[in-house]
Amino acid sequence: MTAHVVSPEEVEKTIAAFTRLDQKGDKKAMNKLAQRLQKEQPNLLQHAAAVRTEHGDAVGEAAVFYATLIWAMFDRGDDGTLPRITQQNLNDADQVVTSALARLPGLAELPPQERVAPELVGTQPHIYAKLAELLAEDVKEAAMTVETASTIIKPTEVVIEAFDAAVNGRRKGQQQGTVVSTDKTGRNEPCPCGSGKKFKKCHGVAA
Repeated sequence: MTAHVVSPEEVEKTIAAFTRLDQKGDKKAMNKLAQRLQKEQPNLLQHAAAVRTEHGDAVGEAAVFYATLIWAMFDRGDDGTLPRITQQNLNDADQVVTSALARLPGLAELPPQERVAPELVGTQPHIYAKLAELLAEDVKEAAMTVETASTIIKPTEVVIEAFDAAVNGRRKGQQQGTVVSTDKTGRNEPCPCGSGKKFKKCHGVAA
């Protein structure tokens, strides 16, 4: 099975979409995006919100923004509906990231955007490259402090690892409802969305 890597084009399109929303100040669209994220990825939001609890609103908002951005990059690069990230996904991802960073020499002396292990970067190189670019730019333009960037870099890496593992099948998340076809699924077979219902009583109704 070929690993799914989010392309540079998908990364840039996501950034462009977020930039347009910000420049327009389109609160309706931003609220819609937030509602979708809350519905589809509640554990992701809780993971980012935990940073706010420990480090305050400014740092928490930055963590939520970057977590949302990473989700949107994977979402744009996926043909169906992204798996729902569970707390176990995040716990496992945190262990992977912690272990990888522990092998990185001189971690504390590195600029925040460079506190990533090569083995992690290799999973999603285009996302990591954009993350480093955005963090460096935010610090340079005083949009966030070095301390804030240093705090949110690891939780953001955990989000990347959790989604990468889920979409590539290393550690699967929860399947969410997707559009499925009667060409592949019998009406009396279990629905591929994972609901536990027969296809004809689930996504087969729409089909």
